[in-house]
Amino acid sequence: GPEELALLEKLLGLPKGNKYGVQGERKVPVLQTNNGPGLTGLMTIAAHLVKQAKKDQLLGNTAEEKAVVQQWLEYRVTRVDGGSSKEDTRIILKDLNIHLEDKVYLAGNTFTLADILMYYGLHHVMVDLTVQEKEKYLNVSRWFNHIQHYPGVRQHLSNVIFIKNRLYTNAH
Repeated sequence: GPEELALLEKLLGLPKGNKYGVQGERKVPVLQTNNGPGLTGLMTIAAHLVKQAKKDQLLGNTAEEKAVVQQWLEYRVTRVDGGSSKEDTRIILKDLNIHLEDKVYLAGNTFTLADILMYYGLHHVMVDLTVQEKEKYLNVSRWFNHIQHYPGVRQHLSNVIFIKNRLYTNAH
């Protein structure tokens, strides 16, 4: 919600001063603007901030890339934010693991807003994974580790440790 938008603002190099609130039971982020009605919803506000910062490439360069970015932002809001059970989390990690098998970033070979917001949305999940789980979702772990080291993304969030070499074998 609002915390993420403040992180995004900083990442984009925008001046502070936007006022974020939340609305309703589901705590939907709201951005109060000086002129007219506020903006509502994580995706809407995030896209607005990206445009404000004149970093439109973060929304995708081609029509297809833009659609894929949109798709993952939607997934983030509906599935990641909507999911609460262990089972939901497992399905999300499995989906992402399959999708990231042959990709560096969610939208292919370009770093986009989808990567940023998915990283923020999954940070609390990744922090709690065991070494075994991180290895099970190897593509997600590789992607997550890459994004957390992307300049300006992680900010004050804790660094999630991924063990590069296997410290144990499956020998019985």
